[in-house]
Formats: sequence, structure tokens, C-alpha cells
Amino acid sequence: MNDTLALALALVAGSVLGGIFFGGLWWTIRNGVSSDRPAIWFFGSFLVRMTIVLAGFYLIARSHQWQRLVMCLVGFVMARLIVTWLTRPRLENAGRPGQEASHAP
Repeated sequence: MNDTLALALALVAGSVLGGIFFGGLWWTIRNGVSSDRPAIWFFGSFLVRMTIVLAGFYLIARSHQWQRLVMCLVGFVMARLIVTWLTRPRLENAGRPGQEASHAP
């Protein structure tokens, strides 16, 4: 396989793994906080996400080429930045100072 194509595929694989990991983390936080048993949500999600990501990195590392592993890691970090940007809270009143709580003494 062409080296450039293999590196591009490793980058895409890392992006997919990062999207699964960090997207799953965001989904877990949104659902786990309001759950009756948040520990099960967080621990179960952690196990599933880590299993998927470690299996993916293992498959990339089996090629015994560190360049592919580095590209996979770059894709993983890029996915983190993208998921963080997509899931950030929207600031409707960005230019206005915060309103004080009405229940404060």
C-alpha cells in the first residue's frame, strides 16, 4: 500500500476513534448526570470507550510503523478539538455582564 495512503487512513482511523471516545464522553455526561445511578453510566461508558479506542490503536500499531501510530494519535487529538468545539455551550449574551442570582441575600 502506498505510504501516503496508509498515513491518511491512519489519520482517519484516529479521527473516528477520537470521535467515538469524546463524543461518547459528552453523551455520557449529558445522560449520566440526570440518571439515578450515574456511577454505572460513567464506569460502563469508560470501559466501552477505552475498549474500542485501545483495540483501534492496537490494530494500527500492529503494522510496526511508528508513523502510522503517530498519525492515528494526531487524528485522535484533532477529534478531541472538534468535539470540544461542537459541544461547547452557546453564549447568547456574550457581550453583557452576568446577571446576579435573585435568591442571594
